[in-house]
Amino acid sequence: MQTTEYIDTLRREGGLLADAAERTGADVPVPTCPGWTTGDLVRHTGTFHRWAARIVAEALPGPVPEDPMPREPTGAELLPWFREGHGALVRTLRAADPGLDCWAFLPGAPSPLAFWARRQAHETAVHRVDAESARGGALSPLDAGFAADGIDELLSGFHARRSSRVRTGRPRVLRVRPDDTDAVWTVRLSPDAQPRAERTAAGPADCELSGPARDLYLLLWNRLPLDAVAVTGDRDLAGVWRASSAIT
Repeated sequence: MQTTEYIDTLRREGGLLADAAERTGADVPVPTCPGWTTGDLVRHTGTFHRWAARIVAEALPGPVPEDPMPREPTGAELLPWFREGHGALVRTLRAADPGLDCWAFLPGAPSPLAFWARRQAHETAVHRVDAESARGGALSPLDAGFAADGIDELLSGFHARRSSRVRTGRPRVLRVRPDDTDAVWTVRLSPDAQPRAERTAAGPADCELSGPARDLYLLLWNRLPLDAVAVTGDRDLAGVWRASSAIT
């Protein structure tokens, strides 16, 4: 995907998140984020929008803590605060120099600007699903190509880091195969190292997850139950992913 496509998706997903939160109310529990209310979700996402915008706008070379808020926005202030920060992030990314040199924390993107546009688009899309889950009713559609890109970011980016907690008692292979895109991943799991994802269907797999890219994307982010997709082979291996793959 192009950077402009990520930014367009970020703009859309942030708007949907705010709309869902407005309909729901700030005190409603979020079933996909146990212990959180919709207000917590909106504050979390809005804080990270501001954090990312600062890194891009100031071309910061290293990680920085989240900016402390003088006080947490609540009540009638919350959604205008969220929309202001979301809009500022979109504008900052659109205005940024394509040659921007700043800190990024995952492999796989062709440039720091592409990284931040991609990361914030997916961050916001997943939390939009959280907001809509709290609201109830059908989820808004998600493009299959974008969902497949999010699977790749998760498997080849987040879980390529040593901090990934996904381990198996012996070497195992998990395959992820969307049925509405030509992407496929083979993920090699072991007791001692982080998962290693390859864009290939070569070789046997102990367990395969298949279904629409959107459902696999949300399943791998633990936003849908395992029975939302087809599971072939060792279902317990899919359970290991569910139990240990949370990103913190």
